[in-house]
Amino acid sequence: MNHHTHNHAGHHHGHDINQQVLKVSLIVIASFMLVEIIAGFITGSLALLSDAGHMLSDALALGFSLLAFKLGKKASNHHQTFGYKRAEILFALLNGLTLIIIAVFIIIEAVTRFSNPPQVASQGMLVVSILGLLVNLIIAWYMHRHSDIEENLNMKSAYLHVLSDLLGSIGAIIAALCILFFDWRIADPLISIFVSLLIANSGFNVIKSTLHILMQGAPKHIDQSKLITEIQQVKGVENIHDFHLWTLTSQQHLLSAHIVVDGNMTVHQAQNIRQEIEHLLQHYGIHHATLQMESQEHGHNEQLHCKMHDNHNHHAHQH
Repeated sequence: MNHHTHNHAGHHHGHDINQQVLKVSLIVIASFMLVEIIAGFITGSLALLSDAGHMLSDALALGFSLLAFKLGKKASNHHQTFGYKRAEILFALLNGLTLIIIAVFIIIEAVTRFSNPPQVASQGMLVVSILGLLVNLIIAWYMHRHSDIEENLNMKSAYLHVLSDLLGSIGAIIAALCILFFDWRIADPLISIFVSLLIANSGFNVIKSTLHILMQGAPKHIDQSKLITEIQQVKGVENIHDFHLWTLTSQQHLLSAHIVVDGNMTVHQAQNIRQEIEHLLQHYGIHHATLQMESQEHGHNEQLHCKMHDNHNHHAHQH
């Protein structure tokens, strides 16, 4: 008896608002990024260019998030039975890689500047980086106020990008002040390296979490031992085995398991047990479960679950 549960009502309205916020943020950030790139070349400031690099990563992150929402809406078909929701994870991976590539380029350029720091037009650099800070503050406030940054990983990662970009703007302001007042031209490449390390760190974190999902890893926030124990405590459940838990996208967790019940119970009783387990799973944020009800006569021994229960790192796989 296989059964699937779905509970995605109310998601669409949130998605539409999230998409609107992403569109506005993308237009503002991409426009200002162009200003920073031009200003970076005119003033000769690497800190401005590294901040523009960070803004480019923001624009990419926002663009990828937007595309992921659009693709996620595409219906599933016989080629893609889960639909295109995983596109979000692939775009996030791509985004993480771009962050690291940008960081590497800036660090290489900064290292070459240490031996001979070029003259930087610090006043122009200061004006542009203050504007950059204001743009980031407005976008961060706008995203925090109008979108779902708590629940949706796609939105949250875009928001975190904007926040880390704020640091980049502050860095460029500090570098400009150091050059303006103390003629510390070395501040420009130094701060660029600092900003680049922040960019690279964001990139590594994004790659790490996306690879975990792509490798069918179990959601980190769900305590599997506790969940299995709670399922076993449901009245009528004798055992549980072939338990698999994995993530489709940042907000969609899937579970499949074989639930052993008394072979003498009626289909109606088994249905009630299944509904109780599904209700329990929803508290864990698992809205799609495939539960196979079976009796002990299937010949699965009692030790199967004990072994699995002790070994907390069960690998999850997709059927």
